[in-house]
Amino acid sequence: MMEPNELIESGLLELYVIGQASEEETILIEQMATDHVGIKKEIENISIAIETLAIKNAIEPDPTIKPFLMATLRYIARLEKGEPVTVAPVLSKQSKRDDFVQWLDREDFQLEGELNDFYAHIISGNPEATTAIAWIKKLSPPEEHDKEFERFLVLEGSCDVVIDGMLHHMQPGDFMEIPLFKSHHVLVTSETPCKVILQRIAA
Repeated sequence: MMEPNELIESGLLELYVIGQASEEETILIEQMATDHVGIKKEIENISIAIETLAIKNAIEPDPTIKPFLMATLRYIARLEKGEPVTVAPVLSKQSKRDDFVQWLDREDFQLEGELNDFYAHIISGNPEATTAIAWIKKLSPPEEHDKEFERFLVLEGSCDVVIDGMLHHMQPGDFMEIPLFKSHHVLVTSETPCKVILQRIAA
């Protein structure tokens, strides 16, 4: 049987806390924790330290991932119900709101409920390009693309697009293409959400 200090210094308590101790080690540790207050206290301290470290280093999930996944599922459901496949125009500096009016005016393509962070309706999607109507409440987090160009046309509201530290002020009617391998994020500057046509095109 180990001495309490020997067990504390062995590293087995850390393995126990993270669930990596063997069955034999677990039995030993739990028996010693019952018999020695110091062992029990050390297990509590290790648990607190690991939890604190995990919280400190936690990565906030991208708030656009779930809404875009839900938009994709809604798009698939629409196609399964017989909606014809359409191909949205390719966004460019010449693009304007009227190019997308057939989708913008659809009742089922409006913002549903209260906007949390991000919401989207997919207009069209294929391996070459995905096009959506999207609403951004406050910001979209930093990201970088290596396999697709991201383009968008501002429809309502305003935002700042920061590309590798360079600030671009965007108003309704403005177009932007994000270059490959460039870190970028969006900050909404209007009181209302920034509504855009968002397009991702395979590089």
